[in-house]
Amino acid sequence: MDPLRLCLVVGPIAVYLLMLGALNLSRRPFLVSGGRDMAALALAVTGLMIVGPFSLFLSGRSIDYFGSWIWVMILALYALLATMGILLARPRLVIYNISADRLRPILAEVVSHLDAEARWAGDSIALSNLGVQLTIDNFSPLKNISLKAVGNGQDYPGWRRLEHALADALTEETGRPNPRGLTLLFTGLLLLTGLGLMIYHNPQEFTQSLTDFTTAVLQMLHLQ
Repeated sequence: MDPLRLCLVVGPIAVYLLMLGALNLSRRPFLVSGGRDMAALALAVTGLMIVGPFSLFLSGRSIDYFGSWIWVMILALYALLATMGILLARPRLVIYNISADRLRPILAEVVSHLDAEARWAGDSIALSNLGVQLTIDNFSPLKNISLKAVGNGQDYPGWRRLEHALADALTEETGRPNPRGLTLLFTGLLLLTGLGLMIYHNPQEFTQSLTDFTTAVLQMLHLQ
């Protein structure tokens, strides 16, 4: 694999690991919707997907017919598939850097404020007035908790109200950083360092790959 392709594969994953590491080392919880969480992961594996499965579209005949536009078509196809996956997925809220024991009382207060008739059953909650039914999924090693929709007929505005109310309730919450965030940071930095050393030891090969890629983009845009 040429250096440019390797950078496209490893670079976004390394940045994603650095982001996760920073979130886990923060003293404050971080809430994100399932759609945004999936979008971040999709961006992280973009290079891996293009260099991997989507490279099957780069046959000699397709390149001869579409030219450099084949890359635009591949990126558009990947974006459409990722968007479709996000839209079809059930509602979900992800809270980073908080334990289940700390989240439960906060969530209970938010739920009682939003729906006085909310019913609990173990790790599941039904908020009939909001049209929301969810279960608490705890991933304790990374202090990562997901509130996942259960069943059909979920009300998306209701999930948005729950998201905003829970985000407001978490603003004053503080805790200890998760030491495992250091592992994520170290792994991300290790990957970026490896890429930097590869470029340092193969500058001509990387420059040539970058030049070829830039030339293809300019030709596609009819600027050259």
